[in-house]
Amino acid sequence: MVNLAIVGYGNVGRGVLAAIPRHPDMRLAAIFTRRPEVVRAEASDIPVFRLDEDPPGNINIDVAILCGGSKEDVPMQGPMFARRYSTVDSFDTHARIPEYFREMDETARRHGNVAIISAGWDPGIFSLERVLGNAFLPRSAGYTFWGPGVSQGHSDAARKVPGVLDARSYTYPIDDAIKAVREGKTPSFSRRQMHRRVVYVVARDGADKEAIRKAIAEMPHYFADYDTEVIFISRREMAEKHATYPHGGFVLTSGETAKSERAILEYRCQLASNPGFTGSVLVACARAAYRLRCSGQKGAFTMLDVPPALYSPHSPETLRRDYM
Repeated sequence: MVNLAIVGYGNVGRGVLAAIPRHPDMRLAAIFTRRPEVVRAEASDIPVFRLDEDPPGNINIDVAILCGGSKEDVPMQGPMFARRYSTVDSFDTHARIPEYFREMDETARRHGNVAIISAGWDPGIFSLERVLGNAFLPRSAGYTFWGPGVSQGHSDAARKVPGVLDARSYTYPIDDAIKAVREGKTPSFSRRQMHRRVVYVVARDGADKEAIRKAIAEMPHYFADYDTEVIFISRREMAEKHATYPHGGFVLTSGETAKSERAILEYRCQLASNPGFTGSVLVACARAAYRLRCSGQKGAFTMLDVPPALYSPHSPETLRRDYM
């Protein structure tokens, strides 16, 4: 039995909580949060602690699953928890993954733990598809399209802008770009030519809406490279029209075999709940982190570095018999 802790009890944290009962070898041992009093009322049967609190000795934690936002939460909480436990997180600021990996690798190695970073569907599963496509079709062109749907990381980044009470960021792929790739063309796109973003914002009373619009549209790593529309709405409209978090996307690899035969590989995911699915991936990665640690491994890993069998609850014999 793998003992898990949830760190951060927002949408992804609730997704992890919902996923755990589907894994018979997993149990939730604790929740760490900034809002212990609020969370205790919702999860009354689970021990709840502050982020900086040490649980009593009778609570055993094998893997801490970090469920906070990538802009501010995970970069701080990742090293903090990797000093105490093996960890899994869904850090999704692609441009900063190399530096975050280095920091987590150093911390986890120093304290004898395993840290699987940037797990989820992108980065994560889509990362695997990009690597496999490039490996199977050398000299190919790879394309990733996100949406239509709600980006959790971008929504969290928009909520961090001063004056923003709540925000929901939608990503839309450009249909003509997808069509061109599926037709076998290998164009060179800018980010702006592949996606656009629409951000719905509930502003605080008296906030400068033009300043908010500018701060979001010009935010590096998130919105600056895309045509971004910011739409201000009421709290009621946010609750009525934007309460769910659907998402999905495509990874396409377009290339040729050695005999110049056209080959197009496509992987698609379609998610009714972005945080629900991300939570499911994180739990499977927690199993892998536990197994790596038990085998004597330490340091940071991505989903590219982990043998796929370690994610599965099944034995190698079962995998070879039923999944090959």
